[in-house]
Amino acid sequence: MVKYSREAKNGSKSCKAMGVDLRVHYKNTYETARAIKGMSLRTAQQYLDDVCEKKRCVPFRKYTGCIGRTPQAKEFKMSQGRWPVKSAKILLGLLRNAESNAEFKNLDTENLTITHIQVSMAQQGRRRTFRAHGRVNAYMNCPCHVEMLLEEKEESVEKPAEESKAKKFTKKQLAKRRLKVGGDQ
Repeated sequence: MVKYSREAKNGSKSCKAMGVDLRVHYKNTYETARAIKGMSLRTAQQYLDDVCEKKRCVPFRKYTGCIGRTPQAKEFKMSQGRWPVKSAKILLGLLRNAESNAEFKNLDTENLTITHIQVSMAQQGRRRTFRAHGRVNAYMNCPCHVEMLLEEKEESVEKPAEESKAKKFTKKQLAKRRLKVGGDQ
């Protein structure tokens, strides 16, 4: 069994999905995953479809070097954003897998929320590129591992009203209250 970095609070009301050694850029996938964390399953799927069609962007918050600015990032109160289509398609596939896992466990797929999603670096692939004067440089790629946890929303239960206890006053406080009302008559 594969170990996840976090376990669900209620295992019977949650489902998992994981991808290992995915051939997508780590940084793009990190930012895309961060954008969908906390969304419901349907909202996340719609958002990633919009990213693939370049209708909405993925805001880049951590890896911002040389990232262009776009007005679509104003939705997230950011200025920098991109449209990592390959990462979006990979995450869509993982969400589809998590949805089928949820259906297998008889969970309500309309009520699932992404509570945990983690992207971590995988082992880099080695290639080499040939440079001038007979030199050779490394030409690495940066794949990643992705794990996600979806949980059903708990129905909110209202807190019952407590009976208020009688407030106790000191003699001094009672005397002050009597003065405010109109004296001792």
